[in-house]
Amino acid sequence: MVDARLLATARNGDDQSMLSLGFVTAILPDLSLAEVAHFARQSGYSAVEVMCWPPGKAERRYAGVTHIDVVDFTDDDAQRVRETMAEAGVSISGLGYYPNPLVADASEAQVYMHHIGRVIVAAKRLGVPVVNTFVGRDPAKTVDDDWPRFLEVWKPLIALADEHGIKVGIENCPMSFTRDEWPGGKNLATSPAIWRRMFNDIPSANFGLNFDPSHFVFQHMDYCKAMREFASRIHHVHAKDVRLDQERLDEVGILAYPNLYHTPKLPGLGDVNWSRFFSTLTETGYSGAVCVEVEDRAFEGSLENRKASLRQSYNYLKQFVP
Repeated sequence: MVDARLLATARNGDDQSMLSLGFVTAILPDLSLAEVAHFARQSGYSAVEVMCWPPGKAERRYAGVTHIDVVDFTDDDAQRVRETMAEAGVSISGLGYYPNPLVADASEAQVYMHHIGRVIVAAKRLGVPVVNTFVGRDPAKTVDDDWPRFLEVWKPLIALADEHGIKVGIENCPMSFTRDEWPGGKNLATSPAIWRRMFNDIPSANFGLNFDPSHFVFQHMDYCKAMREFASRIHHVHAKDVRLDQERLDEVGILAYPNLYHTPKLPGLGDVNWSRFFSTLTETGYSGAVCVEVEDRAFEGSLENRKASLRQSYNYLKQFVP
């Protein structure tokens, strides 16, 4: 077990940087990058995780958002993005793209792999330290059956990240909420047991986590215990809450689609203990951005409601961040 206090000193030295608050830009697809950045600054945020899906139709909620188009991304493009962010006084905590590169259709998977590579190269050009994504999974297969494909896909992708000095943060979302994702989900990286196996087989220090505590809640796991053990692998953090409906769970059981008994919520409106979470996070030595990810349907009715959800989230979380 890692001693979190010792790790904090080792990672950051005696003069530790402070956490910062940001948000995931997927919730504001209506706005340009410049508009997103200025809204972030006006609302108190100092960072954003910028979505980099290839331009086109979204396949699911919160997907398909392109605030930076990394297709044919040049040094001049990178300079324009840096100027946009500098003008607003907001940093980019990471670039986000969340497909399923282990999908059963090999030609479809190749498209996703290629674009993940583009995002990694764009991050290098921008000077952004992290690319966030999913490992992927064929939901019809077991973890063991998916494993050879995982290694085939991710060894070269992490080698590319190593070559460019970019960290890769894998979000721990099971992606098993709907019929097409059932039963195994579309993301292998859901639990500490699987993370240990992943990091053993691909030991690069650049291969890590985009840590989201909400996904632990409906899996009945302790997110603080996981944060302590995998502290050195936490490259980015999401702040999303979730509420479990015990009455519905009593009716349908944990083998039902999670959407039948759990609801994503804004931070402070669900079952995550944010005081405990931030207490543990700071003990691990993490000093990057904590980015609000809004998936709360109660706030999706309009652009103004989605903006309000980000303001409310900031006002709640700022009590935990100096």
